[in-house]
Order: sequence, then structure tokens, then C-alpha cells
Amino acid sequence: MQRRPPAGGPVNRVISHGAAKPVAFVLASLPFVWLVFAAFADRLGANPAEALIRSLGDWTLRFLVLVLAITPLRVSLGWSALLRLRRMVGLFVFFYACMHLLAYAWFDMEFDVVGIAADVAKRPFILVGFLSWLLLLPLAATSFNRAIRTLGARRWQLLHRAVYVIAGLAVLHFFWMRAGKNDFAEVAVYAAILGSLLAWRLWRRLKS
Repeated sequence: MQRRPPAGGPVNRVISHGAAKPVAFVLASLPFVWLVFAAFADRLGANPAEALIRSLGDWTLRFLVLVLAITPLRVSLGWSALLRLRRMVGLFVFFYACMHLLAYAWFDMEFDVVGIAADVAKRPFILVGFLSWLLLLPLAATSFNRAIRTLGARRWQLLHRAVYVIAGLAVLHFFWMRAGKNDFAEVAVYAAILGSLLAWRLWRRLKS
């Protein structure tokens, strides 16, 4: 009897290649490089500061979707080699979130700490976004093998389940930000994708 090829074989071979991680790193960096170039080249439109802040927020959300999609793709399609990229993708979520926060603090608030604190307290969508960033901090700080050994696998997994809370807060942040312009189409897309990914995890947990 002829053996069937393993699920996800070609994809796994590509991702397992030694060049896959450097290529993925470059691809994940390109949005940031483009935004920096566009800012210096005056290609961000009439309000470049707002365009930069929002674009960095959008890329944070996109990478969050991507990191949450890795496990469903790995399990459903047999792309087990995706695990090689999950940590890096997760760190890019944190990187873009930091750049988003930095752009807001710099261009919107001119590093006025008192003003930023007042803005966080006054505007719910800023508060929710800041809470999301705070929750990302321990995840980024414990994304390395030494942290896993120190915490133990079980406690490490429990800590990193905070990504589900972060996903919900990120969508809420995006929703409240768009509420002022009554523009919810893109919010609905992200909410549907993240909701599906989280529902898949819940279904799998209940099934096991």
C-alpha cells in the first residue's frame, strides 16, 4: 500500500529551511521600514502623525491575528513547522504595539507624561489600548526558553493565555477609536477573524 504524504509536507519543508526565519523577519519588518520612509518622504497624507499612529496600530492588530492563527493552521493543516515562527511573530506584535504607543506619546502628546496620564484617564479607548500594551509586557518578557524553564511550562502557558484578553481589548480599542467616525466595517472584519480563532480554541478545549 502506498503511503500518503504527510499533511502540510511542502509547507513544513519551506518553513523548516534555514532561510525561513530571516526571510520572515525581513517581511515582518517591511511595514515599519515603509512607514519610516513614508514619514520622512512626506507620503503619509495631510495628517502624517495620525496616519503613522493608526498604521502602527493596524499592524499590531494584524500581527496579533497572525500569531493567534498559527495554532489553528498547525493543527488543522499539519503545518507543524509554524511553531518555529510563533515566538518571532509574537515579539513583532509587541514591537508594533510599542511603536504605536511611542508614536502616540511623541506626535500626539510630545512626551507630556502628565498629559498622557490625563488622556488615559479621560478617553476609554486610550485606556483600553494602554492596558493591552501592559498585558503584552510580561508576555514579551517571558517569551524566551529561560523564562519557560524558570516559570515551568504550566505557569508559562497560563500566563500566555492573556493573549486572548489582549485580543479582546485590542478589538475594543479599535472599535472605540472608529466610533467617532461611525466607521465599523474594518472593526467587524477583525472582530470576526479573532472571534473565529478564539472560538476554535474553545471548541478544541471542550472537545478534548
